[in-house]
This record gives sequence, C-alpha cells and structure tokens, in this order.
Amino acid sequence: MTEVVCIHPWTGLVDYRYDTLDDRGIERVLQASADAAPLWAGLTLDARAVHLRAIAAVLRRRKDEIASLMTRDMGKLKRECLGEIEKSASTCEYYAEHAIRYIGDQVIHTEAKRSLVCYQPIGTVFAIMPWNFPIWQVMRFLAPGLMSGNVAVLKHATNVPRCADVLKSVLDDAGVPAGVFGVLHIDNQQAARVIADPRVKAVSLTGSERAGRSVAAVAGQHLKKCVLELGGSDPFVVLADADLDLAVRIAISSRFGNAGQTCIAAKRFIVVPEIADAFTERFVAAASSLPIGDPELDATGLAPMARANLRQELHQQVQDSVAAGARVLIGGVPETKPTCYPATILDQVHPGTRAYQEELFGPVASILRAHDEDDAIRIANDTPFGLGASVWTNDRARGEAVARRIDAGAVFVNALVRSDARLPFGGSKTSGYGRELAEHGMREFTNIKTLYID
Repeated sequence: MTEVVCIHPWTGLVDYRYDTLDDRGIERVLQASADAAPLWAGLTLDARAVHLRAIAAVLRRRKDEIASLMTRDMGKLKRECLGEIEKSASTCEYYAEHAIRYIGDQVIHTEAKRSLVCYQPIGTVFAIMPWNFPIWQVMRFLAPGLMSGNVAVLKHATNVPRCADVLKSVLDDAGVPAGVFGVLHIDNQQAARVIADPRVKAVSLTGSERAGRSVAAVAGQHLKKCVLELGGSDPFVVLADADLDLAVRIAISSRFGNAGQTCIAAKRFIVVPEIADAFTERFVAAASSLPIGDPELDATGLAPMARANLRQELHQQVQDSVAAGARVLIGGVPETKPTCYPATILDQVHPGTRAYQEELFGPVASILRAHDEDDAIRIANDTPFGLGASVWTNDRARGEAVARRIDAGAVFVNALVRSDARLPFGGSKTSGYGRELAEHGMREFTNIKTLYID
C-alpha cells in the first residue's frame, strides 16, 4: 500500500490522505464483481431501469454534498459541479427509458424461420477515469453499461478518491446489489494487472494519449476490447458571416469553463480575415472579466486548476510558444496561488509553436489566422487530434458543408461542443477510438449475437 496525499486546489492545504489497495484488497473487489456479474445480467431491462432511476434520485438528493467533494478534490466551480450532477442523473433516466430501443432484440428477415440480433452483456468492465469531470465521466460509461447488463470496477484519478467513493455510496443508497460497482484505489502498475485479470472483460479509458497507448497495449496483449477517449485540441472555426456576439459568448464558455481543463473545450480559434480583428477584440474584452477566486463562491468566474504541476506545465507551454513567436494579448502571468492561472489569449500562433501543436489543458486560448475558408479548414485538420470541433456561420448549409470536411468525432455548428446521451461521443486520430453514449456506445461492451433458427 502507498499513501496518497490530496491537496485542496484553492487553499493549497492537505485536504485528504488515503492508502492504495494491496493485492488482497484488489482481489476482494474483482471477485465481488465476478460474483455479481451473472446475477445483474440476469435481471430484465425493466428491473435494471428501476435501479438507474433510483441512482438518479439519490444523485439529486445528495447533490450539495457531492458538489462540495468535487470542488475540494479538483477545484471545479461549485455551480459547474451541480450542473454535472444533474447531467449524470438525467443520463441515468435516459438509459432507463431508451435501453429497450438500443439493445432490445433486433429481428432480421432472412431465409430462416426466425433470425435476430441480440445484445448480451460481457461481464466486468474496468474503467480508468480522469479527474476533470469526476462524476460525469464515470456516469457516462456506467449508466449505459449497467443498463446493458454489465458490472464495473473503477480506477479513478488519484486526486479525486472521494468522488469515486461517493459514487459507490450513491449506488449503495440506490439499492444496487453489492459487487455491481466496485472502486479500486490503485496505481498504474496495479491497473495493468487488473486489465490482464481474466475476470475483466473490457476496458474503458478517458485520459491522455500516453495513457491510451499504455492501456491499449496491455488490453491488446490480452485480446480485450477497449474504448479510448483521449486528448483534443478542438478547432473553433469562425467564418466571415458568423454572429460574433454568439460566437464570443460560447467561446468564453467553451475555453474557460472548468478552468479550461476539458478535452472537448475549444482550444484553437481559427478566424478568417474579414472578422479576425473584430472577433479577437471582443474575445479579449470578454475574457478580461473572468475573476479568479474561491470555486465555492457564485461570483468566481474562473476556477483554480486541479494541481500546481498542471499549471507549471501549462505556463511552460505558453512561455515556449511566446519564445517561438506567439503574442500574449491577455494573461500569461501566473497568479500567486500555485494552482491559479489567468484567462490567457495568444495571437499569431503558427506551426512550430507548442500552442499550435499540443493540447493546452488549461485557460489558454490560441488565435490562428487563416487566409480564407479553405485555409481555415486546412488548419482545423492540421493536428494529430480529432475529438470535437465547432463552426460559426449564419448559413446553416454552409456550416454543415464545412463541418463535413473537418476530421473529428463531433462537429457542432453554432453551438457549444458537448456530450449528450442521445448522440455518440468519441474521437478520431490520436483522440481515441470507440464510442460512448447513444446506441453506439451502449453496444460497445455487448456481445452482438446472431441467432438463426430454422
């Protein structure tokens, strides 16, 4: 066992200590999951739906308590935490209602007397989840996973242990049977052994590209399916006929929400010459009014980052980009508190700068000036990532045409890029593979079985 120390992102003080599990502790969780798997799989969809609705009710009843834990663990604004909890609850209800449409038997007309496709659970899914959306990231895979008849064990990020534990207590309060959801407080080496364990049937990871490569290598060695949602450097393409007031308002929300620590946040703001200066001026003015402060307070506009080392890495990326020719329009100077970084906007970002090539996981926006619309699309695709993107134009048909030319898992026209239980979510290129949510994600961890009866 190893002691892990958790630092409160705003106060900088030690807020929590815990020990990782030893081998016996891991064995208890995995065996409980294996024991629960056939029992949970044997429930009808209606029976599982009762549990999902109960989980939603408990999340709402305990929302203030859970939101405070989230803020203390990773620094998110409390109002954002409350929104995240509500989204998680409504997603549970969504799958409780729509699972029959997604994984009910699908009759196929062939020469046989009867032929159909059925979707059967595979058993224990091992989830490795990040800290930036500590409740939603888990529920995003867990709600459809439970409704499809699978059970789950979770390795959460090391700085949000209480968020993992509170989710376990939520399911317990909702009457979910023991072993259906287990928590593993373990390190990366232990996680590799869990992936290899024959009781684990598949892996879901949301995290960095580096983590994705490591998990995929171990899963592939043991012939286990994995779904990977990795990093992103989402383009925000502003065309000449865009509604600039709307585009700037959403740009602020997308780039600086959750202190910029979001995979699908807009990070590269690609502007055509006709509106480049006007958009930039409005964007800078709006970002200037985001006060950093205590994430518990409603007046706070920008939360602290989750950890001091994350801020250090972000500032180094900014400094290196400036040294390579980028220009700071606002921000770029670290605050006194070691986790706080001001809203920062870089202009003149070009190939060869870190801000052009890498994901900036914090409150830093990059302005990239295109020659024209075709050049804007080229720049949008000139990245190893392909998670989300947005296009801004008053011509919807034009926006759709541009969206189809951008290589990403999701492209939104005149709207904030976000995950939605009704729509598949995932990336292309180094942003990962596989899908979560909607029917596509619900079927990822099922045995899609053909039955042919003659």
